[in-house]
Amino acid sequence: MVSFTRTMAVLIASGLLSGEALAQSYKPDVRRPPLIFHVSPNGDDGGTGAASRPFRTLERAQMATRQAPRDGEIVVELAEGTWRIEKPLTFTAADGGRNRIPVTWRAAPGAHPVVSGAIQVTGWKRSPDNTDIWVADVPKGLDTRQLWVNERLATRAIRKLDYDQVTVTPDGLTFKDPALSALAGLPGQNRIEIEASGWWTYRFATVDQISTSSIKMQQPGWRNNLIGFDTISRSFAGKEAKLFISNALAFLDEPGEWYLDPLKGKLYYRPRHGEEMAAARVELPRVGVLVSIAGSPERPVADLVFKGLTFAYSSWMGPSSPIGYADQQTGAYMAEEIPNYPENPTETCSFGCPAFEAVRSRWSFMPAAVQVAAATRVTFSGNRFLHLGSNALGIGNDAGANISGVGLGAQSIDVTRNVFRDLGAAAIAVGGIRAEAHHPPSPTHANRLVTISDNRIEDFGQSYQGSAGVLATYVDRVSIVHNDVSGGPYDGIDVGWGWGMWDEGGVARYHRFGTYDADDQKPYDQPTILRGAVVAWNKVHDVKRVFRDGGAIYHLSADPGALIAWNHVYDINKQIGLYLDEGSRYVTVRENVVDGAGSWLNANTVNERPFERITIDNLAIGNWHRGGELWGQWTDFQNNRVENDHAVVGDWPEEAKKVIQKAGVRPEGAEESR
Repeated sequence: MVSFTRTMAVLIASGLLSGEALAQSYKPDVRRPPLIFHVSPNGDDGGTGAASRPFRTLERAQMATRQAPRDGEIVVELAEGTWRIEKPLTFTAADGGRNRIPVTWRAAPGAHPVVSGAIQVTGWKRSPDNTDIWVADVPKGLDTRQLWVNERLATRAIRKLDYDQVTVTPDGLTFKDPALSALAGLPGQNRIEIEASGWWTYRFATVDQISTSSIKMQQPGWRNNLIGFDTISRSFAGKEAKLFISNALAFLDEPGEWYLDPLKGKLYYRPRHGEEMAAARVELPRVGVLVSIAGSPERPVADLVFKGLTFAYSSWMGPSSPIGYADQQTGAYMAEEIPNYPENPTETCSFGCPAFEAVRSRWSFMPAAVQVAAATRVTFSGNRFLHLGSNALGIGNDAGANISGVGLGAQSIDVTRNVFRDLGAAAIAVGGIRAEAHHPPSPTHANRLVTISDNRIEDFGQSYQGSAGVLATYVDRVSIVHNDVSGGPYDGIDVGWGWGMWDEGGVARYHRFGTYDADDQKPYDQPTILRGAVVAWNKVHDVKRVFRDGGAIYHLSADPGALIAWNHVYDINKQIGLYLDEGSRYVTVRENVVDGAGSWLNANTVNERPFERITIDNLAIGNWHRGGELWGQWTDFQNNRVENDHAVVGDWPEEAKKVIQKAGVRPEGAEESR
């Protein structure tokens, strides 16, 4: 073994560590202070990483950590400033700690360092064609789906369509309104998109070309958006379903809208009231993923800490492709050609069909801006995740949702006291949706022991509206506790996946639908890995702004030992407060406070087929609710029980007030006790 003294000598000789850095950070004792590498935007990668000679780039600091001795804690300390990255910062097993002693990436005292995936746009001038529109030069070829002006998400140029103006076909839209023929003259037609808002989905598909009588769409994205449930052609929202056409300069007619022309390298924007473009801070994302943390099932990334950093500005470009975004639920979408596609999908496959059911196990999942897979003992503490165009933090998602090509295997992950704000989709998405997620091929592939605590989550689902604030699919013991979740079109917290169809023995109704006819979708003889989920002491409010389906706190499939307790749910647009959807079993719903819901508690027991006993063995005990009904079958036959229920009129009783007081983010250092 090479001696520690010799290792330090090599580091000094190679320039990785100066005598000064050695003197300030090393004592020949197991209790020595951390070895600290300093990084500053004003630094020099030819420096040593000492406080007086900091590195300039994150990559150079990462190289230093890999080559440093691992007999103690290693710290990368970032000074005040912004690092505008052009590609993701990737962490592998070589970047983790040793012997449970972590490598920590942290902010310097009093600093607020930012890892940004955007370029700043300046040099704005009034457009010669329209004085209300401003234009700036950007790099040619750069494309993106989001733009932030003064830290506010701008709106892509968009127009509303009415369903009675068009006929939906497998190829696209046929015009019934002659006025739509003017769309044929639009330039850049293959970048124009159709958007649709339904009962729980928000869908995108890209245009191929427009004639005076119709819009031909790119495939397979359009066709995939026509089959299944809550589709573009037949939404469960009925007359409330909305249809839009977007991403053309001609649609830029409202303040706060923008359009990007990648071929010409021109960015157009119509300012909001009071915005002065000469002083405006305009951030244009150019990176989809900021950070990737992934080892392998055999050698995971271990003992890595991120503290006090800001991860900001990203844009996922997936929906801009011919695949579009055939939204299914909370970040899951269909991305492949569908075999045996029905000839008349709008008539025969708007409430499911064999072709749709046959590909349920092959849905894709939205990637996150910060990705964690094949990792253990990774901590995010006191960070900010701001202005991100997709899911902010993805933990143990499927391999296809990770740029590393490695998925799942996230174990002992802590996400605590962070701020998530202004997000395109979810704040935190834990787990995968494919077979390897619900029935892992080995223990190292399993997602387990994930804690999400004391986080503030605000204004999520801004671009992909069918996103929950926090989603945990197939996880062995996820704890979602003491978070404050607010400001979303859809659910606040979702746990579980699969509608019970991958649970032991399967579900009778999906046998009838043909789900299990596919060779790779047979019923399982073993339960899924989902067990022991805890959703407790959370404050969930100002959610359900748009969608009727789902609940402020929502659960799917069998989950032995699950507990939904001591949460405060309010201001949810009179939608469902607590929702146990298909296949939910063994869930205890205890002492929650729900205010102003349309239904304070709903169990989807598929009432038209009660004898199949789909959602069973659940207990709701000691809950308080002011307004709202009880939905679903809470009967002895289903073994769903409601006990010691409190329907409140007027002020909350003292015990309910105690729950309200304790719910949400705790003061620093406080611990929960009951």
